[in-house]
Order: sequence, then structure tokens, then C-alpha cells
Amino acid sequence: MGSFADLTIVGDPAALAETAAHAIVDAATQAVAARGRFTIALAGGATPRATYGRLALPPFRDRMPWERTWIFFGDERGVSPDHPESNYRMVREALLEKVPIPPAHVLRIRGEAEDPEVAAAAYARTLAEVFETRRGELPRFDLILLGLGIDGHTASLFPGSPALKEVFRMVAAVHAAAAAVPQRLTLTFPVLNAAAYVVFLVSGIEKAKVVRAVLSEQAMLPAGMVRPTDGRLLWILDRAAASSLPAEGR
Repeated sequence: MGSFADLTIVGDPAALAETAAHAIVDAATQAVAARGRFTIALAGGATPRATYGRLALPPFRDRMPWERTWIFFGDERGVSPDHPESNYRMVREALLEKVPIPPAHVLRIRGEAEDPEVAAAAYARTLAEVFETRRGELPRFDLILLGLGIDGHTASLFPGSPALKEVFRMVAAVHAAAAAVPQRLTLTFPVLNAAAYVVFLVSGIEKAKVVRAVLSEQAMLPAGMVRPTDGRLLWILDRAAASSLPAEGR
């Protein structure tokens, strides 16, 4: 595999959730010590959900600086916040309802907005306000969590999407024809690659081939385009997801 990513391989999905929860608490503790707050963008999907469930339980729940944590979303589906397909709903049920985070510190993407372009621009403004960035500056997240689709997509950055070439906008409205909910809103590569720390969470044998394709750098898939310019990149895989990697990659 290439040298651009750190790799942690664990036994099973439960160990992955535990390892990821540790990484989040450590990043939060360091960010609050250094800057007084912790900014994180969360991913949707089943693997991240297990991590959020672990984070909502002791000891992680009690170690997190919730009062100083600001939660954003890497992407959202074009649905209401109560819809079963909503990333916000999943995060709310798995995590937010169970921890003492100030409601004003949870910044969701308005997936239900009639005009997705307006919603994308509004979320970009929210990022600029919370991070106090000037025009042309990018927000620098302390941590961005990402998942991986079997087609190599991450967040809602799908193969062949015009959003892959986005260089100016921080948030893009995208149409993913093959997805159950085609209308999506997503952070773009400039934001992902400006982060201090990006962590992919991947589990399951069905992801093994795409993990190898991304980490071998032989295929230019969206997930492989995540390379923080001045930050750390970590992939946490369970043994099944790592099973197609060459021995030296493991």
C-alpha cells in the first residue's frame, strides 16, 4: 500500500468501534487542550453507527469534553431529519440523545430543503461562521470521520461525480443516481483535505476488494483522493475488510 495512510487492523466490528471511540476521545482531549474546543464531522452508515453507540457508553461518554465539542456532518441525504435514511437521525438516535452535548453545538445539514444548492451554500456559511474563516480560507476540522462504499465513494463523493473536481465550494449538492436517496449534500475534497485528522472506518468482507483498490493507489477512486495536505490520515479496518490487502500492507 502507499505511504500516505496509517493503518490499524482490528479483529472484528466491536473492536473497530472501540478503537475508533478511543481515537475520537484522544483527538477531542488534545484539541480542547490546544484550542479550547473540538470540531468533528461525522459519517453516516452502519460502521460509524456502531462507533457512536460505543462513544455514548462509559468510559468514553464520561471522558468526552461534550461542552466543548462541535458536531458537523460530512454528508446528508435529501430527506427530513426524522426520515429513516437521514444521517442526522441515525447520529441523534445512536449518540446525541445519550450524551450532554449542547444542542447549539450540533450543526446539521438541511437535507429537507427544497433547493439543495441553497442548502449547500447555507451549510458552507455555517462552517465559515463557526470556524471564523475569512473569504477563501478553509475550515480546519480537528477530526473528520469517513466511511467507504463498495464503489469507492466516501461521504457523498461518488465515482464520476462533478463534485470530485470541486475546488472552490466547501459543500456541494450532488445527484447519485444509483443510491437509494439520489439527492445528497456533501463536504468537498478541499474541506476533507484541510482537516488535521481524517479517519476511515471500514468493516466487512464486502469492502475488502475496494479497500485494496483504494490503498494500493491503483484505482483513482474518490476515497483515495482523501489525502490531508497538513494532517494525519488513518484507516481503521476490521480483519474482514483488510483480508485482501497484501501481507506487507497488514
